[in-house]
Amino acid sequence: MERKYMIKGTVNFILLLIVAIPILLFFLVGTPYERGFNCDDQSLRYPYKDSTVTTLVLYLVGTGLPVIAICILEWTRTRRESVGKPVKMCGRTMHAWFWAAYSSVGTFLFGCACSQLTTDIAKYTVGRLRPHFVDICKPDWSQINCSEIYVEHIPCTNTDEHRLKEARLSFPSGHASFSAYTMIYLVIYLQVRFKFKGPELLRPFLQFVCLMLTFYTTISRISDYKHHWSDVLSGFIIGTLVATLIALYFSDLFPRGLPTTSKKNETVFLRDYAHADNEVNTARTDAGE
Repeated sequence: MERKYMIKGTVNFILLLIVAIPILLFFLVGTPYERGFNCDDQSLRYPYKDSTVTTLVLYLVGTGLPVIAICILEWTRTRRESVGKPVKMCGRTMHAWFWAAYSSVGTFLFGCACSQLTTDIAKYTVGRLRPHFVDICKPDWSQINCSEIYVEHIPCTNTDEHRLKEARLSFPSGHASFSAYTMIYLVIYLQVRFKFKGPELLRPFLQFVCLMLTFYTTISRISDYKHHWSDVLSGFIIGTLVATLIALYFSDLFPRGLPTTSKKNETVFLRDYAHADNEVNTARTDAGE
């Protein structure tokens, strides 16, 4: 059993790295497509502003809040239900919570990487100019023939390579896709795992807070002139779609498949699906099926 869990955990970690490494490469050595512009395009002439929601805050809250919630709820679940088995690691027996939390957090982080990589591929392929591009680029207008309908090569006087690179990464919004993925995944997770006895509106309230966090983040990208509205909408759709797919098809939040049968014709359930399948069978019995 120890070897099985170790192999499975190692493979999952390697797959996570395979998706995450290209994100780092995009950041370090990626070059966006150099798109031109129209001289009279007013949508590119907004002033540069600092982000209301900084990248550091985005990643700390977007990653930290779901991970903390997952760890807490998986702990309560392992105490309330028979989930998983104790795992031996380095000669020590680990609590069932360890594997439950590791699997749930790993799935969440894998989805984070998938959402971010999808966004980066679109960013660097499209190379759409941000609304504050002209303010960052400071074009040398003496070298630009504005009588042309479309100016392909833009001579910038700004020598800050990092800002010039970022000014070409408007579509889609990374803040929108990341915040949408993390918060919507957390909303789905709370819907399935939050089973505390308490006020009936507590869970909907927490879910509403999560949705408002991503809503505020996405809207701020427009008011900060970091993205066009279509960039924000596209990023939000990407994050929402990835969160839904990860929750439905890759996580253990929803039971999938049919129970298998052992050699003794006894029903054998996978660790996280037994409870859900037993509830289904009980409901069918009560209904007279």
